[in-house]
Amino acid sequence: MVEMIMDVLRALSSPNLDIRRKTLDIALELITPRNIDEVVLTLKKEVVKTQSGELEKNGEYRQMLVQAIHSCAMKFPEVASTVVHLLMDFLGDSNVASAMDVVLFVREIIETNPKLRVSIITRLLDTFYQIRAARVCSCALWIIGEYCLSLSEVESAVSTIKQCLGDLPFYTVAEEGDGNDASKGSQQVNSSVTVSSRRPAVLADGTYATQSAASETIISAPAIVSGSLSSTGNLRSLILSGDFFLGAVVACTLTKLVLRLEEVQPSRAEVNKQTAGALLIMTSMLQLGQSSYLPHPIDNDSNDRIVLCIRLLCNTGDVVRKIWLQSCRQSFAKMLADKQFRETQEIKAMAQFSNAQPDDLIDFYHLKSRKGMSLLELEDEVHDDLKRATGEFTKDGDDANKLNRILQLTGFSDPVYAEAYVTVHHYDIVLDVTIINRTKETLQNLCLELATMGDLKLVERPQNYTLAPESSKQIRANIKVSSTETGVIFGNIVYETSNVHERTVIVLNDIHIDIMDYISPATCTDGVFRSMWAEFEWENKVAVNTIIQDEKEFLNHIIKSTNMKCLTAPSALDGDCGFLAANLYAKSVFGEDALVNVSIEKQIDGKLSGYIRIRSKTQGIALSLGDKITLKQKGGS
Repeated sequence: MVEMIMDVLRALSSPNLDIRRKTLDIALELITPRNIDEVVLTLKKEVVKTQSGELEKNGEYRQMLVQAIHSCAMKFPEVASTVVHLLMDFLGDSNVASAMDVVLFVREIIETNPKLRVSIITRLLDTFYQIRAARVCSCALWIIGEYCLSLSEVESAVSTIKQCLGDLPFYTVAEEGDGNDASKGSQQVNSSVTVSSRRPAVLADGTYATQSAASETIISAPAIVSGSLSSTGNLRSLILSGDFFLGAVVACTLTKLVLRLEEVQPSRAEVNKQTAGALLIMTSMLQLGQSSYLPHPIDNDSNDRIVLCIRLLCNTGDVVRKIWLQSCRQSFAKMLADKQFRETQEIKAMAQFSNAQPDDLIDFYHLKSRKGMSLLELEDEVHDDLKRATGEFTKDGDDANKLNRILQLTGFSDPVYAEAYVTVHHYDIVLDVTIINRTKETLQNLCLELATMGDLKLVERPQNYTLAPESSKQIRANIKVSSTETGVIFGNIVYETSNVHERTVIVLNDIHIDIMDYISPATCTDGVFRSMWAEFEWENKVAVNTIIQDEKEFLNHIIKSTNMKCLTAPSALDGDCGFLAANLYAKSVFGEDALVNVSIEKQIDGKLSGYIRIRSKTQGIALSLGDKITLKQKGGS
């Protein structure tokens, strides 16, 4: 199959994005040191094709290609030099998601490939003015602040930032009064401007933060700036549109550059000149944020960050200098090392797992004779084959789980005893009901009548049976499932006897279908998680109410109860600070995404408080998961 990878990549010519996505997934599993160069060359050609406007959804396709190239470069670092400069041309892409993937790729490559640092920094400074999105600007500024090391690089970086900010101050006091009177008219003339808005955002560690952020679409000229985008720097346009979070990032980047300039610049006068220039930029941002020139003032967090940078430049100690110039980069390197370690552990775990032993018998179902096999046996063969193919074949250690799936439907004192074994096969629920006649009479026209509530549908009509005294009967019922909403199956057993002419009805216990049968742990990147969190409409907020007093123990209990995967790195959960935030993720068999954010805090009395937020695209999975968490979180079992 590895030799056929180039044939597989031909499917990228299909205009269907789903086919392209599946093709890339298959190709990434087949790359080896022998074919990596050919694969990367093909992906580069596809990226170049997306620059033309002929294809539909070029932005989404380019994003998929960037992610695929990123994976190739992480597995085989030697190919990074051949693709990183090509991808940096898309930092100014109008598709923010695609541009964000590129800048994250550049950030990771510049740390893992030190030989490419100089060329990447040079190219980034040359193309920085083309960046149009605030998030991409923030990440690019962090790269500039951390990896500009030489004197020429630091001076070029400071010069580039100043050019993108434009002339200072951002406004004059005389214009403020005029700006208040003309604000309404200017906003009507330029309707494409999006002013800043305070919105809750989920950070990478799972915590909530309120940030002032501008719309991350193509930048239009703000109403308070005369001229077009070509005459106004990208940083200036974004800051004047109210994005003071980006302003705080600019302040931090300038602080790092000035601190590093003190180490590489022998002339003290030049250092003082650059320090004064940086202080002027920061004070101008504070002046703009506290004025009435903009519809929204600067937020407290951004204000505190800028003030901190001003204090550092005015009085810097050796300890603080070490933190700003070394610790940030060390934290990023540690994050990459943890990510690589987790991926290596997952690969090792998958390698140790074997679905079949070397001497196991291979059963070719289609070559077997069907003579003498009942319909029930044929269905069992098909189900077993399906479970083997999907890796869900029941293992020897699952006997306890089998017992947990046996549900008692009638009481021991009832004349007819019934119990059901519930099996879930993706979209189907199979009930194997055992019915025992505990009387000395023959039961005639015995019928198992079932009904459903929710998104469940009974496939077969009930049949009548005759049950001899003290004998048993196995009845199978098939039910189709169309969503992850919690459903209920209820029904009766109806029969007749020779002595009694009326029909006897025994009401069965209800069977509640567990949502845990339909969701499985899954993984995704922090960026994908945050984008889905912002996109999904349905949210279910569950208050923490538990007797567990340890934060990590409670988190593990929630993970086990919901059958989800914790996306937050273990290193982010280390330590004991009385506060914990984590993101959980799972997918249903219907392709639905389930997102959970756990945010808890230990009170003075030792009890845990906080909230568990569940978000999904459909209402059913959000409500069902919320009910499950509410039921399970109270106890420690």
